[in-house]
Amino acid sequence: MSDVRDRATDALYGLGWATVKTLPEPVARSLGRTVADVAWKRRGKGIERLESNLARVVPDAGPERLAELSKAGMRSYLRYWMESFRLPTWSRERVVNGFAPDGLHYLDEAFAAGRGVLMALPHLANWDLAGAWVAQALGRNFTTVAERLKPETLYDRFVAYRESLGMEVLPHAGGAAFGTLARRLRGGGMVCLVADRDLSSSGVEVDFFGERATMPAGPALLAQQTGAALLPVTLWYDDSPVMRGTVHAPVEVPASGTRAEKTSSMTQALADVFAGGIAEHPEDWHMLQRLWLADLDPHRGPAPGSGRAAV
Repeated sequence: MSDVRDRATDALYGLGWATVKTLPEPVARSLGRTVADVAWKRRGKGIERLESNLARVVPDAGPERLAELSKAGMRSYLRYWMESFRLPTWSRERVVNGFAPDGLHYLDEAFAAGRGVLMALPHLANWDLAGAWVAQALGRNFTTVAERLKPETLYDRFVAYRESLGMEVLPHAGGAAFGTLARRLRGGGMVCLVADRDLSSSGVEVDFFGERATMPAGPALLAQQTGAALLPVTLWYDDSPVMRGTVHAPVEVPASGTRAEKTSSMTQALADVFAGGIAEHPEDWHMLQRLWLADLDPHRGPAPGSGRAAV
């Protein structure tokens, strides 16, 4: 049964890449909104989880407001997919004009100092478009890490897709990625990592919207070991076809403390920047999975002092 489901999943994504990219852009946008609204009305587990997560982000929101946010969130999520299916066919001009980030001087300062740059971002808006923009507008290729998906053919599709946008893609599993990332950064290169969800068992506990969660230790460890500038990035959509974004000030390595203490402090600093961006644009946070420890381990319960019980 799982093999049949895997083949069906791969076929659906393949259909998306093959057909959506041929549609006129207004048609693709309209299709995305329609699919999003249908999925939202079905009230599947993903929608329920999205609303549960958004309840932490907007603790004063009642059921009606959460429903509005989750509907807008699904439209944002499907906008991401419609754009991603079409990105390989976009012209350089379309990519360059499709993203308007602030704070680029932080990149310039790091590269001028001969440092590598490690950009860390949450699952906000379209991180693939941001990556394509870096390659097209700045002329810089970079290295990233991708979660191993099932079936393997689907993972291969994603790797080929991201490589076509100018990314070097390493598998998350296997343990060799960290060393390769470190070499790229020591050589003055760029690494981009989506870093708000821990896919390992070695994440760092952080306070995130008043409850405990874990986030990857990799960005902080890489910055410590390589001297790279660790730059948080937040993204969002507005009502225009252009995605917005901010490159934030570097997360500095603390002057004192053990490696574990420095890693904890830096990861918490990333989480704080992520939380600020997510709170400003909650509908663009595409987190349809469990994140907080109280959800991953129901026996744990919410953090002391949290204003909201686990949903």
